[in-house]
Amino acid sequence: MSQQFNIDTVENAAATPDTELPWAELGLKQNEYDDVVNVLGRRPTGAELAMYSVMWSEHCSYKSSKNHLRQFGDKVTDEMKKDLLVGIGENAGVTNLGDGWAVTFKIESHNSPSFVEPYQGAATGIGGIVRDIISMGARPVAVMDPLRFGAIDHPDTARVMHGAVAGIGGYGNSLGLPNIGGEMVFDPVYQGNPLVNALAVGVMRHEDIRLANASGKGNKVVLFGARTGGDGIGGASVLASESFDATKPSKRPAVQVGDPFAEKVLIECCLELFKASLVEGIQDLGAAGISCATSELASNGDGGMRVELTNVLLRDPTLTPGEILMSESQERMMAVVSPENLEAFEAVMDKWAVEYSWLGEVTDTERLVITWDDEVIVDVDPRTVAHDGPVYDRPYARPDWQDALQADTFRASPAGLTLPSLGEELKDAVLELVASPNMCDKSWITNQFDRYVGGNTALASPDDAGVVRVDEETGMGVALATDANGRYAYLDPYHGSQLALAEAFRNVATTGAVPLAVSDCLNFGSPEDPDVMWQLAEAIRGLSDACMELGIPVTGGNVSLYNQTGTTPIHPSPVVAVLGRFDDVARRTPSGWHSSADGQAIYLMGTTADELDGSEFANLRGHLGGLPPTVDLAAEKLLGDLLVNASRDGMIDAAHDLSEGGLAAALVEMSLRYGVGARVALQDLCDRDGVDVFTALFSESQARAVVAVPRSEEVRFKDMTTARDFPVVRLGIVDAASDSLDIQGQFSATLEELRTAHEGTLPKYF
Repeated sequence: MSQQFNIDTVENAAATPDTELPWAELGLKQNEYDDVVNVLGRRPTGAELAMYSVMWSEHCSYKSSKNHLRQFGDKVTDEMKKDLLVGIGENAGVTNLGDGWAVTFKIESHNSPSFVEPYQGAATGIGGIVRDIISMGARPVAVMDPLRFGAIDHPDTARVMHGAVAGIGGYGNSLGLPNIGGEMVFDPVYQGNPLVNALAVGVMRHEDIRLANASGKGNKVVLFGARTGGDGIGGASVLASESFDATKPSKRPAVQVGDPFAEKVLIECCLELFKASLVEGIQDLGAAGISCATSELASNGDGGMRVELTNVLLRDPTLTPGEILMSESQERMMAVVSPENLEAFEAVMDKWAVEYSWLGEVTDTERLVITWDDEVIVDVDPRTVAHDGPVYDRPYARPDWQDALQADTFRASPAGLTLPSLGEELKDAVLELVASPNMCDKSWITNQFDRYVGGNTALASPDDAGVVRVDEETGMGVALATDANGRYAYLDPYHGSQLALAEAFRNVATTGAVPLAVSDCLNFGSPEDPDVMWQLAEAIRGLSDACMELGIPVTGGNVSLYNQTGTTPIHPSPVVAVLGRFDDVARRTPSGWHSSADGQAIYLMGTTADELDGSEFANLRGHLGGLPPTVDLAAEKLLGDLLVNASRDGMIDAAHDLSEGGLAAALVEMSLRYGVGARVALQDLCDRDGVDVFTALFSESQARAVVAVPRSEEVRFKDMTTARDFPVVRLGIVDAASDSLDIQGQFSATLEELRTAHEGTLPKYF
């Protein structure tokens, strides 16, 4: 339905160069607006200004990080590329699994919307990442949700957490997608800027891979799915009138509103289109809406595109052309269809009762032309909108305060000088640790998510990684883990990002999967702050170096900047997702010992050092300073190989990585996983590594894991580790007859005591 507005046409823009436009209100800088004028050779129309403002935003253009992100491509070896079917630059990366199967996965942020309106912000975060997966030609099979909120006892934390968790569960459960894992961190630094990151994974056959491009002159452009509304426009609401009349209605909801049932239908509709090869290119509509879909499809194609905007189906008839272009209404897709497939395409739409509208066609002009009632309101080179926006070399330098921060070690602090050392003091410290907000049981959250819908989930929270079966015939599957430690990255962003990757890599390997690929979500403060920009640059450098050493490529991801309250940024929080492959998920290794494991030997793999800086125990004592744990990627890679081989060959029945909370947290979690006790002695570990009992329990040294080894496999296990010169030490045995975790010579804690401490925290606050 056509609406009558005071339309700012291209012809009018050329004739009225002195017309003032609200470029600053839309987030553009003076130099950026000047660049738009130079690119066009005239002032932009209101609709063109809308497109450039959203597509040149930090969120869409990566203008502050693009120069640094190139390292992910520059540091990829041929060996790392061998299983990479689609790399960085598409909606999501695609990795070969073998036997004709491929997997696509990606992680993104929906941080600010989730603070403003937690339920819809988090829900549409799930919806948006799932559409990225659909657009690659894949069937989504699982989601994950790394989350970070403010102090657990702050009154606003309950508002944000309740809404975000409900939104994730409400949308994901309605889609019928299992939520197989994630993280939950509480820290006052996230009080005004929570992090709600969302991951989705999908599977497809090689021949089903789809890319986002508009090629083939005469092919038709179609928009299908939900109607376009005023939600998600945010700062662009100033374009409520093309004449910028302040009396026009201009208040639009800044956060998108999701409909998971519409998306569920959209998934099935798209998969049927792919199966019948009815689309030549496809793009989901998320950030920047039609502005993004049209410009990216045209820019990635071999020609141009012409679109009539009045053909867009609206649920709000007051929307102006600029708002229609910028709306981020959910559950929409844009596709390119050849003329011979139009009838078949419409039949699929009708079958699934999905609304659609033919907007225009692919041209050979190399221009993106958008009309309103046949009057041209946009005439641009699509590359200038989608790919050739501003790129900044932001100034950055190591902060003046970094040296003092790293010199402030926990051991030298007042709390570090009076650490518990024996018996009941150690027991109290362990109980305090496992009840702490970041180490406590998260089932209050995960019980709101369906982890097993679909019948293909082999492992899920609280195991180290989520595992999903891909092929019912062979049992082939994938494992996924997400990790980050903002305290580590604050102390040293280069090594902190590597530690995030190492932990996710280790978590995947503990289940028995071979790590294959990486996706990342880089959450930082303002890039205009040289301190923050240094943190971002160092994190990207560290992550790209570590990926090269571990031999796994980054396939895609997201950068989320300006995460700060006033002038106070969040801790640098590079969230890293690692995907691994199983030949058969029946061989997966859980993170706790069963009662059937009675008498199995418990081994610690790796070496323990005095590394408490940035640890959870130091955090409990209010201390943040020093250096994070040492990164040893060669040891991580070797440990990963050993864990995968031991799992595949039946040498271990349980495995748990050591990270936050150290050995104490791992032993408690392994015992509580299935309610089976253990007897452990630490003297051999302390003697071998030269550490005291407290350090043995609470150090967060990396490249370590605890495994349960059947007695029949002990010789083989030790021979394997000895042959690879990897240190292991026998700690004790699984004791199915015991209802306790017994640290011999120190203390014994009943499983009921541990469970009460571990499980009571979140219900107490929420």
